[in-house]
Amino acid sequence: MADRFHLWQNLGTAVERSVRRHSHCLKAAGTSADGLVNETGAAEVEQFMSPIEARIRERHATIHRLLAQGHGIREIARELHMGGNTVHRTARAAAPEELLSGRHQPRRSQLDPYKAHLDQLWAQGFTNAVHLHAELQAFGYQGGYQPISDYLRPRRRRRIRVVAPAPPGVRQVTGWMMRHPEHLGIEERRQLTALLARCPELTALNRHVRAFAEILTTRSGQHLKDWIIATNVEDLPGLSTFAHGLE
Repeated sequence: MADRFHLWQNLGTAVERSVRRHSHCLKAAGTSADGLVNETGAAEVEQFMSPIEARIRERHATIHRLLAQGHGIREIARELHMGGNTVHRTARAAAPEELLSGRHQPRRSQLDPYKAHLDQLWAQGFTNAVHLHAELQAFGYQGGYQPISDYLRPRRRRRIRVVAPAPPGVRQVTGWMMRHPEHLGIEERRQLTALLARCPELTALNRHVRAFAEILTTRSGQHLKDWIIATNVEDLPGLSTFAHGLE
């Protein structure tokens, strides 16, 4: 048993070296869809929203992603440390707007036909509500100034920085690979799967770790030679060094 423990411990060191060699794959994990990455490697997106709205939107995206992967309400609630009612209510909402403003649609107003044009003017830098009111009147708007001010109020809130989670670290990824897949949490499995999909070298590393674990747990040493040969053809110096040590 002690020999098996030391073998597994030495393999962990080799895996960490191999993950570190391909750490560029980890940095890529912190890039958002628009490709913006800050100095710490975390993606940044600036949005006009309150902290509460940002939290609700993030919760909605996470729960619906887990549902799409086949996880149940109770499992998600346990993994995310949320109440079952909260998860169930979020799961029933097709869009986060239902959680932000309820299921009832807001009453139509005279401003509705002009909101697209108002958005365009705002994007062009026109932010004075009085001037925007006059601009819309030229296009036929007959409503008052207050609906325009109310519509723009959320945009005048402090522009907050929504920072995506930093990419996983070398030791964190090493720990995921060295643990049995069934012992990983839902979010850990998701991050590891996404990481492996971007990096064939780490995919090969994870495959070899699982194969070695099978050899140890089943005491099938007759397959060890084949395992050593298979690792030598990969670009995984840390693992190759470990394999040579076994020889």
